[in-house]
Amino acid sequence: FSASNANSPADKGKNKGGRGSKKQVFDAYMTSEEVSHGLKRGELIQGQLRINPKKYNEAFIPSPDDTRDIFLDGIVARNRALNGDIVVVQVLPREQWKTIIYWSKLSLCITTKVCKVQLIPVNISLDVVYIVEKKHSRAATGFLKHLPDKPFALFSPVDHRVPRINVPLADCPEDFSSRPGDYKNTLFICRITDWAADSNFAEGRLAKSLGQAGEIEPETEGILIEYEVDFSEFSDEVLDCLPKNLPWTIPPEEMRKRRDLRNECIFTIDPATARDLDDALSCKQLPDGNFEVGVHIADVSYFVEEGNSLDVIASQRATSVYLVQKVIPMLPRLLCEELCSLNPLVDRLTFSVIWTLTPEGKILNEWFGRSIIRSCVKLSYDHAQSMIEAPEKMFSAEELPPVDPMHPIDEVHQAVLNLHTIAKNLRAQRFLGGALRLDQLKLSFALDKETMMPQGCYIYQYRDSNKLVEEFMLLANIATANHIYRKFPELALLRRHPPPKAKMMDELQELCDQLGIKIDLTSAGLLHKSLNTAFGDDEYTSARKEVLTHMCSRPMQMALYFCTGVVKEEQNFKHYALNVPLYTHFTSPIRRYADIIVHRLLASSLKCGPRISLSTAEVEKQASHCNDKKALSKKVQELSSELFFGVFVKESGPLDSEAMVMGVLDQSFDVLVLRYGVQKRIYCKVSSNNGFYNVGKKSELTLLWTAESPEDPPVEQVISVFTLVEVQLKSDDAPLKYSAVLKRPEDSAS
Repeated sequence: FSASNANSPADKGKNKGGRGSKKQVFDAYMTSEEVSHGLKRGELIQGQLRINPKKYNEAFIPSPDDTRDIFLDGIVARNRALNGDIVVVQVLPREQWKTIIYWSKLSLCITTKVCKVQLIPVNISLDVVYIVEKKHSRAATGFLKHLPDKPFALFSPVDHRVPRINVPLADCPEDFSSRPGDYKNTLFICRITDWAADSNFAEGRLAKSLGQAGEIEPETEGILIEYEVDFSEFSDEVLDCLPKNLPWTIPPEEMRKRRDLRNECIFTIDPATARDLDDALSCKQLPDGNFEVGVHIADVSYFVEEGNSLDVIASQRATSVYLVQKVIPMLPRLLCEELCSLNPLVDRLTFSVIWTLTPEGKILNEWFGRSIIRSCVKLSYDHAQSMIEAPEKMFSAEELPPVDPMHPIDEVHQAVLNLHTIAKNLRAQRFLGGALRLDQLKLSFALDKETMMPQGCYIYQYRDSNKLVEEFMLLANIATANHIYRKFPELALLRRHPPPKAKMMDELQELCDQLGIKIDLTSAGLLHKSLNTAFGDDEYTSARKEVLTHMCSRPMQMALYFCTGVVKEEQNFKHYALNVPLYTHFTSPIRRYADIIVHRLLASSLKCGPRISLSTAEVEKQASHCNDKKALSKKVQELSSELFFGVFVKESGPLDSEAMVMGVLDQSFDVLVLRYGVQKRIYCKVSSNNGFYNVGKKSELTLLWTAESPEDPPVEQVISVFTLVEVQLKSDDAPLKYSAVLKRPEDSAS
């Protein structure tokens, strides 16, 4: 399957030492000097390792030009590197490359050829020769297995991409050796401490026993530890950085430095359960028919002094992590929920952007500065939506949260309506100007307030009230990006979004052409326009759009924080999806550390805060760390949602739903489960009667169902992209895991 060469680097280190020596499993790593020289000469390639979660013997790193993947065949080739690590590989000479049959989900879902499988040329590397950075935490959740007559136990991680680990018996519970069966379903956390070149197994230490597998809290704790989310209590040293005299009031000298907006009609719009309110809005009509619109953001940088213990822990955490049942905050709750939260009817410190806007959203004037506000009401998205949907209604006090008597309910209502009108115009202009939004279904849960167990789940509705807030947050972020880049061209922390991977987009375009779908992938704006064209005129139009949106999301790259002094070409600053040259994050400093840095840059530029002391290298290092933590946070949030949905399926299942096919492989196919918005792979039992074909331009999987009565013929079911099927979600034997089972077509019809 992989190329071999008697004199290749992979043969180094195998069977070293002569008679009696222990056989080497892995090669010794190169020295840093050898790696440096090899990279300069182009003999070595550096990249981030991706291990296939479904086939752990397959791994990849991107080629330097990002046009193909470098394939690492087998665990030995990875040379003890783990998923996410930055590694250096030595690639075989081009004449030794092989074309291998690789069942790529993307290629088989998106590319249809005359042949049954697509042959993809990939570089085959024989070894990882160096680990530049161990990005993987080296922690894993899993189970212990007793090994008779051994001084250690075997730890088997739940994630098969992590090796099995030998742990000392001394780390195990006291009665583990005598009663190993008692711990069959106990979930443990283990940390890898070493992985010798002469062993298939790593060595490690048990960190702790989490509890019973399948229970939400132990499983959640395991996820947090595995993905290096710091959920410990904040130390006294950190808490000592916050004000002691509570309730805290704004010092008079600070009042004098700021623009006083406490008499303005300013309010927050957030999820009903939100406690960390970091943005507020205002909208006042001017005599000439234009509007004074303000975005007011919690002034977290006032409380988080650069370089102190609070700042250090915030920079390390980099982001708050939102789980289904709780939040792991970046900052102490006193700061998140009290001192900085823009709670109603109390004075709060803010950083404001205030514009004079025409009703169409054209900016006539712009002001940045530190301010003081007093929010007059805490609206939920539901409250704001009710106001938008009933423009003529007179809302009573009972229908809304407490409102400041200075600002009658109808004043707040009118401000919301005006913001909605301007936001609609801003949004229309953005998309006419070439922006893209790939909306994907988001699963939300109704939790029991005492047990925090899921009582139900639903697909979150993104409505006009959400769009209103989003539009002005985007406007503020774009304005701030332009301002700080103009003031600090070598030091600004911005956020860029690289264009999608060209090869994957070409393959997607080919598939759409073959399916007869008119879609234009040449730019973000044309893609957005294409996706908002109706796909059919039946009840499944939106489902087809969801499936196509998922397919369009696969080639997309992640947006990244960066320092402008490091990325030299200004064209690489661009945000692909928003289609703007400069963008940053300014609007959520309670939950994102990048925003705190941006606030400091802004304050320094306006001479209303300390002079910025960070270097270009320091900003870039923090930007990179924020990128890593954001990616981990996203994964943890996904795993939390999967965990709760697994509980829901276990408690309420089996669950039946319609599903739409997203991609077809030779022995399985992927579906979007329409009722719940989850994606699952359905595996088929292969027989001589079933077949995977390319009919015309489409990949198809033909399934034959045995007839229920002997005199009837088999029932044929053809599976291709956009096919509607009926599925049943039901729990697996593994704790909190569930699978999707295809229901018989005739059962579907009945």
